[in-house]
Amino acid sequence: MKVGRIITYTFLILITMPIILLYVLLFLQSISTRLDGIIPRGFTLSNWEFLSTGDIIIPGTTFSYYPNLYLVLGNTFLLAILIALLEVVFSSLAGYALSRYRFRGRSKLLTLTIILHAFPGITLLIALFYVLNALKLYNTLTGVIIVKVALDLPLGIWIMKGFFDSVPWDIEMSALVDGTTRLGAWWRVIMPNVRNGLMAVLIFGFLSGWSEFIYVLTFIASQDYWTLSMLVYALTTGEYSYINPGVTATVAIIYMIPVVIFFLFAQKYLLRIQIAAKGV
Repeated sequence: MKVGRIITYTFLILITMPIILLYVLLFLQSISTRLDGIIPRGFTLSNWEFLSTGDIIIPGTTFSYYPNLYLVLGNTFLLAILIALLEVVFSSLAGYALSRYRFRGRSKLLTLTIILHAFPGITLLIALFYVLNALKLYNTLTGVIIVKVALDLPLGIWIMKGFFDSVPWDIEMSALVDGTTRLGAWWRVIMPNVRNGLMAVLIFGFLSGWSEFIYVLTFIASQDYWTLSMLVYALTTGEYSYINPGVTATVAIIYMIPVVIFFLFAQKYLLRIQIAAKGV
């Protein structure tokens, strides 16, 4: 038993070491004047100076060609939080209906939702552009939020349906017999029993919104609505000035920290998502 555990932990350490090494190199790059391979040369905090004002000015230049960091950070949080909350609301309602109600075309609807999730959203970029432009939602975070929620909903619906299926019908029936309305039973009795599923959808929605890039790149034209993914993209491509590895590494660390903290507090809910698979 101990030998098997040692082998397992050794294997896990070996496959995670390259990832940890990359994070270490990223941090060293942010506090070094340069790197010779993996060896830092010189120590500096100049790459972190923009945190005081939020204005990213590449050393050697005079003007800031990039939007304010705190504006971009706020846009990213707004996008991720709204996407997560909307997905939780719509997924829980749709998942409950598909789990508890029997109606014509139900099985086809379930099949269609999973097919829509498997369909690559990038192939819809042109069509989505015309739709958002016609609705006056081009170059707005609202347009990106609508697109992301619509494309992520199938997965959320299937997750929530599995969790609702795992809740015995007798529990809900007892509440209805006691005089509670169907909506009241859903809110007071069913929802507390599927909180792990709600957290799973919330986590997936937040991470999806936080890391979103292609739709922001396509549907956002103004720097006022940039997210951190766009800022990192601009820094790594040298779109407005030459590439500065130190500043780019610093912004990448800032981009990464909220996700790591969020995951550390929420990982236990991700481990329980297997409950949903039993009810599908």
